[in-house]
Amino acid sequence: MTNQVLRVRRKASVPVSSISGQKLLVNKQQKAKITKINYLLTLFILPFSFALLPFAPAEAQAIRLGVVRSSDNATQWSGITTRLGESGLPYCVVDWQKVQNATDLNGISVIFLPNVESLTQEQAIALEGWMSKGGRAIVSGPMGNLSPPGVRQMLRSLLGAYWAFPLSAPEALQPMRTRTQEWVRQELSGTIHGGVIIPTGLNSQAAATWTISDSPPAVVTTNRTTFFGWRWGVNSAASSQLDLAWLKAALTRYGNIAQAGTAPPTTGNCVAPGALSNVAAAPTRGSGGAGVRGRVSQSPAPNRQSPAASRPSVPSRQSPAPIDPTERVATAAIRPKPGGEPIAAKDAIVMRQELANLLGRVESALLAANAVNPNVARETGNGGALEAGKKETIPIGSAPTVASASPVSIQNTALGTLQKAREVLQAFPQLVAKRDYATARSQWLQARQSLWNLYPTDKPIAQSEVRAIWLDRGSIVQAGSERGLARLFDRLVQAGINTIFFETVNAGYTIYPSQVAPEQNPLTKGWDPLASAVKLARERGMELHAWVWTFAAGNQRHNAILNQPPNYPGPIISAHPDWANYDNQGRMIPAGQTKPFLDPANPEVRRYLLKLFEEIITRYNVDGLQIDYIRYPFQDPSRGAVYGYGKAARQLFQQINKIDPIKISPSNRPLWQKWTEFRTNQINSFVAEVSQMVRERRPNLILSAAVFGYPLQERIQKLQQNWELWARRGDVDLIVPMAYAQDTNRFAQLAQPWLSNQDIGATLVLPGILLLNLPEISAIDQIQFIRDLPNGGYSLFAFEHFGNQLHSILSRTQGTAQPPREPIPYRQPFAAAVSCFAALQREWAFLLQINQLQMAEAGRSSFNTKGAALATALDRLSSRTKVIDTV
Repeated sequence: MTNQVLRVRRKASVPVSSISGQKLLVNKQQKAKITKINYLLTLFILPFSFALLPFAPAEAQAIRLGVVRSSDNATQWSGITTRLGESGLPYCVVDWQKVQNATDLNGISVIFLPNVESLTQEQAIALEGWMSKGGRAIVSGPMGNLSPPGVRQMLRSLLGAYWAFPLSAPEALQPMRTRTQEWVRQELSGTIHGGVIIPTGLNSQAAATWTISDSPPAVVTTNRTTFFGWRWGVNSAASSQLDLAWLKAALTRYGNIAQAGTAPPTTGNCVAPGALSNVAAAPTRGSGGAGVRGRVSQSPAPNRQSPAASRPSVPSRQSPAPIDPTERVATAAIRPKPGGEPIAAKDAIVMRQELANLLGRVESALLAANAVNPNVARETGNGGALEAGKKETIPIGSAPTVASASPVSIQNTALGTLQKAREVLQAFPQLVAKRDYATARSQWLQARQSLWNLYPTDKPIAQSEVRAIWLDRGSIVQAGSERGLARLFDRLVQAGINTIFFETVNAGYTIYPSQVAPEQNPLTKGWDPLASAVKLARERGMELHAWVWTFAAGNQRHNAILNQPPNYPGPIISAHPDWANYDNQGRMIPAGQTKPFLDPANPEVRRYLLKLFEEIITRYNVDGLQIDYIRYPFQDPSRGAVYGYGKAARQLFQQINKIDPIKISPSNRPLWQKWTEFRTNQINSFVAEVSQMVRERRPNLILSAAVFGYPLQERIQKLQQNWELWARRGDVDLIVPMAYAQDTNRFAQLAQPWLSNQDIGATLVLPGILLLNLPEISAIDQIQFIRDLPNGGYSLFAFEHFGNQLHSILSRTQGTAQPPREPIPYRQPFAAAVSCFAALQREWAFLLQINQLQMAEAGRSSFNTKGAALATALDRLSSRTKVIDTV
């Protein structure tokens, strides 16, 4: 493999799409060939619904139009009302600040939200509740983009689309008149300065596109909503004539437009124009055109220093020792129990969103299983074209009673479960509004359990992804020999695992007989587990990565196993006391923690670690190196708990800044910032040195880092770990954030920000799932969450918690008796792209087969043409790019 090809893989590739949950890596030069299909990918692989709702026009009746005024559009209100006045449309004005529940919108049949960018949880629930009773909505601009994350997700589901990004210049708009969108007319064409709207479901349709490359959507509709991709009522965005033409056309979807001169439909919270008192003006937006991403933040700019900066570094004697959260598991986001206790508004939105997300994941898993196993659909007759709402296509569920039932009853049960969950989603806000909390909780719990039971845990799922597991020291020791280790590897390959992070350096000991480290782990003396692991992995077509502790050099818990004194610092620090690191109280092991650390600023420490890592990758034919504990111990400056005062660090910092860092208090912000940056730079520079050594010795070796996913500034203050920088520089190939959580909702909060991070270059993200005390179905649910996002795969922690039931499920769904055949993304990125796109095409074909993918014949032809072009481009990339050897 040449260095040139390596650079293509590591630096010149970008993620372009989510295909069955897989982040695809393609050469930048090929991006132009692929972008034409990207919008189609977005249209058709986002949450699938097996019971599509056909568009049904509202009954012909007079529209009662309410137009929302909020702080977001206050500076544009004059332009909005001027256009409305020119239209002659009767309307009333809704004071958005007063909307707290669905009844605040009573008396309105259609609501227009022009350029409303922020909604509270209460307002989102109110809008959804009102729409569930028949209300219809027209929105424009970056609708809800400044709302909290949970609200944004809710709006994507409710509106069927979201504002993705603005266009850099005005562009021509092309209306799309179809059989289901006869209200769209060619007279609606024109030039507008707007943005791209991304549909979020199969019930979403593009009513207009931008006449630029890829033809991205400009207007998107569902049976309940119309989403304009520009700021309505703003002169720099669109002309008054075009604004009014689109508004009137959209209103015809929902009923008769009242004639000019008709009295405005004032009622309740919707008052006559001019009667509403002034709403607080939003901050100035500049031109207010489509190029403005959002309003100016009203909160102060984030301070570069921790809030602890005003407190002394010496802790109070009464202050309890901080507990290291890096060893904790995030608790479940919400654990509702049956009962009639009140459900707060914020809890209601979390519960409903959690159920909606689970429904989407289950549907996605069902679709993947159906696409791989289409025979059941064919056996039902009618050429596999099933009648929506009456039949399911695959027996779902692992319980024997389900497996023994007739296919038709199974199909009806599966489809009925999905429909019941949708009904619960629709009814939940009304039950909470009625304060019928007991029923709301009961239905929510039943729906969640029913959806969990619906996961297809007995059907194979074709997926090109990294399926990794940490093989811990304890399991290796227990194996006892190569023969015992072989049984572990057989178990893993049966479950479809293709990558093993093999614990090679732990608490200062090596698992193998080393010529560099002071001591091999006493529990593995007499054999070489690493040599055996490399051999066993190669025989089974698996990847073997050496997992090493970096700066953590001991472990009090491990001392107990080896009958060592509790405060034994490990073999490295025992041999080299000057290499130790200390906290601001002079302790090698911080209070509340169990591990001593090496000083990253010590040149001898760095040379030792580099020599040790070099020994591993040159003596053993490992496929990768994973650096763990590549950080400082947990700290909390606000409580006076600070670490990093090793002898070498203090001397070097004092030489540079003329002050001993032990004398610096967080209240001295300039110096404290320098001290924090100094420690962070020790980690950053060492990662760069490891990367350079690896690239020189083993260019094809995969370098990964096990990291924490705290927000960057918090992580810098508490761990001095800036792994985004390592990814951007191309130092590492894989980032493995340890997103350990007890439920998928909390897991999503920890993992999703990094899976959607566009600032980490071509580095793949592999979220870690903690199996300890995690129910098997929750592990499957977390894996499915990962598969539904742009991502390279997942990693399980650890083998010692890998139970028989989870092994059985994974063996049926992703396992194989033969070596894994699906290409591994970090080895064969283009071949993985080909595999994933083929799986996606099977899903589309299956949906077409059962009449669940509604597409006009003309659109289908274009869709197939672009799909074939993308498949051809990926095939060429795969055939022309050399596979990265494991040698």
